[in-house]
Amino acid sequence: MRTVRLVLAVSMLAVLAAAASEVSPDAVVVVGDTIPVPLTATPGDAVRGRAVVLDRANGNCLICHKVPEPAEPFQGDIGPDLRGVGLRLNAAELRLRLVDASRSNPATVMPPYYRISGLTRVDARYRGKPALNAQEIEDAVAYLATLRD
Repeated sequence: MRTVRLVLAVSMLAVLAAAASEVSPDAVVVVGDTIPVPLTATPGDAVRGRAVVLDRANGNCLICHKVPEPAEPFQGDIGPDLRGVGLRLNAAELRLRLVDASRSNPATVMPPYYRISGLTRVDARYRGKPALNAQEIEDAVAYLATLRD
């Protein structure tokens, strides 16, 4: 019975998300180790997502992660290597890790990119704003899902 309710709830959220242009950070629904409903009605774009992942000012993924982009210098090794991440995690799992990695790993040092509540030590200029917007999250998910080698 719980499973049926959960499936119905997730289905209803999918319909609502498709109707809305963007899910707000406070309205993101986590189901298990996933965020099954995209944050935007516009599908993620892998080309734009690649730009988000490689952007050293906004996402700054390369400070901690290595990606299969040999032309990118100074890639990190604090976080997991993202080579093959599209084989290890599906889009819903990737989305959760970008939105708030601490939901799947409470000991992570990865910052939440789309959570705004419950944060400490946030510069006043950024309080109440996610590090990445919903479309950037979806674009990054689309790019990371292509990393299958």
